Amino acid sequence: MPGDGADIDFIVIGAGIAGASAAAELSLSARVLLLEAESQPGYHSTGRSAAMYVPAYGPPAIRALTRAAGPFFHDPPDGFAETPLLRRRDILMIAREDQRDSTADFIADAGQDISLEMVGGDRLAELQPALRPGYATHGVIDRSGSDIDVNALHRGFLRLLTARGGEVATSRNVTALRREAGVWHVSAGDAVFAAPVVINAAGAWAEEIGRMAGAEEIGLVPKRRTVLMIAAPPAIDSDSLPMTIDMDETFYLKPESGQFLVSPANEDPMPPCDVQPEEMDIAICLDRIGRAFDIPVSRPLSKWAGLRSFVADKSPVAGFSDLAAGFFWLAGQGGYGIQTSPALARVAASLAQGAVIPSDIAAQGLSAAMLAPARLRSGM
Repeated sequence: MPGDGADIDFIVIGAGIAGASAAAELSLSARVLLLEAESQPGYHSTGRSAAMYVPAYGPPAIRALTRAAGPFFHDPPDGFAETPLLRRRDILMIAREDQRDSTADFIADAGQDISLEMVGGDRLAELQPALRPGYATHGVIDRSGSDIDVNALHRGFLRLLTARGGEVATSRNVTALRREAGVWHVSAGDAVFAAPVVINAAGAWAEEIGRMAGAEEIGLVPKRRTVLMIAAPPAIDSDSLPMTIDMDETFYLKPESGQFLVSPANEDPMPPCDVQPEEMDIAICLDRIGRAFDIPVSRPLSKWAGLRSFVADKSPVAGFSDLAAGFFWLAGQGGYGIQTSPALARVAASLAQGAVIPSDIAAQGLSAAMLAPARLRSGM
């Protein structure tokens, strides 16, 4: 196992989707060690995500990264995964009459690159037969969406990393960072690892890792998201239905293996932890789903929660610290980390090696300044 800094170029902290993808990209031309605190990679947010590929979703930097990730999702490297990474699924945004302004804002924010269709009346009921009659007056259908096979994507990046000579070390909780003579010494578990550059992809724990390194604060806030699985009515072919989201994003319903995955779309600030669902969140979710859909639900089949971490502008932070030399932030992906990972990994690998953002990603309207930690200090 690398340890003296002479045979390793980058230590990546955190083996979720952000760290695994960045480590895989870096391993094309560098020697990489990926450290994970848990006994298996992806235990926290990555392993609890039911992600979608939705180019119209998120702020400008997210949409640019998602568009740039499209070619990878549609045509990954040979041997990357045994199954397709994407499966087409439409996105249906539903709205009550009092949400007309929200509908207009959603269409305006989506921009011209996404083809959206306004629907109402019988067409709305046809698209989502589980919708309770009279609940929604209109909706917007987005046909650019797809389910993402999160496990295949994550495992593919880890496989790519090790095939290129990179290493993964699990059960290595980072407890201290020290920089000496241009080399970071990272205490993790019962060992100390060393490299000139540390990539901080620690998810909800990224701010804590930053403090250990003496880096600037980025204002990262982990937020709890609760998810339930409920039974689908037997008369409905649930797998053929669109993911259905409230126009103000106060709930969503997604077909999942013959059942429905539902959430109150909550964003409750939490300290970083192995988060669990709270009874109030479950009750709120079931109430909102019951009001919008004609689905009898008395209790969920299963339930879990995950932490989605955001900075103030809800865009990722990817760039070197201005205070801690050789310390690279890769944090704040929020709920967009899976769908942006192929492109954000390439951006992070380029910037961490002193290069510019790849031209195809820059062509989508992304700049290094949009991701740099300095933007948070300057209030951009």
